[in-house]
Amino acid sequence: MNNDSKSREAILKRLARVEGQVRGIQAMITRGEECEAVAQQFSAARKALDKAYQEMLICLAEDAILNPDQSNSEKLEQVRTIFKRYS
Repeated sequence: MNNDSKSREAILKRLARVEGQVRGIQAMITRGEECEAVAQQFSAARKALDKAYQEMLICLAEDAILNPDQSNSEKLEQVRTIFKRYS
C-alpha cells in the first residue's frame, strides 16, 4: 500500500473490527444461539469487510491515477483492469 499511513491505519482498524465480529459469530454458534441472530452478525461482518475492501480498491485506483510514468489512457486502462479483476 503506497497510500498514507492514515489510510493504512483506517483499513487495519476495519479489519480488526471484522476479526472481532467473526470471533463473536464463532462464539454465538458455539453457544447455540438462534440462526437469525447469527445471520444478523454475519451480515454486519460482511458489510464491514466490504467497506475495508472498497478502501483497498480506492487505494489501487489512486496508485494507478497518480502514477506519473503513465499516460492518461494507460491510467484509465489500469483502473478498468483493477475494477474488472477485483470487483
